[in-house]
Amino acid sequence: MSAPLPASLRVLERGWLSSNNILLFDGGEATLIDSGYCTHAPQTVALVRETIGGRRLARLVNTHSHSDHIGGNAAVQRAFGCTITVPSGMAETVAKWDEDALLLTTAAQRAERFAADATLAPGDVLEAGELVWNAVAAPGHDMDALVFHNPDRRILISGDALWRDGFGILFADVLGTGDGVGAARRTLEAIARLPVDLVIPGHGAPFVEFDDALERAFARLAAFEDDGARMARNALRACMTFSLLETRSMPIEALPEHLAQVPLYREANARFLGLTPTALADWLVGELLRARVVRREGDLLVAA
Repeated sequence: MSAPLPASLRVLERGWLSSNNILLFDGGEATLIDSGYCTHAPQTVALVRETIGGRRLARLVNTHSHSDHIGGNAAVQRAFGCTITVPSGMAETVAKWDEDALLLTTAAQRAERFAADATLAPGDVLEAGELVWNAVAAPGHDMDALVFHNPDRRILISGDALWRDGFGILFADVLGTGDGVGAARRTLEAIARLPVDLVIPGHGAPFVEFDDALERAFARLAAFEDDGARMARNALRACMTFSLLETRSMPIEALPEHLAQVPLYREANARFLGLTPTALADWLVGELLRARVVRREGDLLVAA
């Protein structure tokens, strides 16, 4: 079903590697929520420039700290001179530019360093797009994430806390750094209590099937609670697909060493799967080929 959007709001639906970009208009000014991945930054700047027309981009707001949402921050700020606002929980990590905590070195991803000008905490209010948005804590995929809810128009900007078919990777559980599953369940329960007619997710088209999406998300969460290995395999497939979409190809013989060196893959395997690097690589190649997200060209694994 198509999702009606207020005239003061535009969604730039992006493909991987970037998150969606959400633009909210207030007279001659605009606010951007999330900036995509660093390699897509020139495209992000061009899309934003075209969409805002003659308006001034006053600020950029992030839902959370992952590379596909913050990677274009520095480029957008250079292009438009906007301020950058981040969730309060990630402010220190950004200030120190802790690439482990930002999951950059942890997951073999990249982002250009930037500085935050302001923060938003759970319970704060964001005024943008001629609407008032409540900042709601949404830990799980990112333990410091926020979602933004407008009760008048019953709109939820959900980041990666809720998609049409699930939610983002629960990194804390995969890495053994926290209870992402428990946090995600509390987040979904909190979201379920909100009046929502329209969801604007971090990935995929806006949708109105809120109850159906929640049902799918709770079912997925229950499956991860029952089988941690399933959660780990999901993370491995998704992150390797992401990496290959950036690099475009990788020698198959180099994959075992890559999986042993990158902390996310190494920890996921050690905690849940217990395979040798070679066996893990063989399994992962088979999974990606079956999903048709890659193809084999001689000795190379190539993004499809």
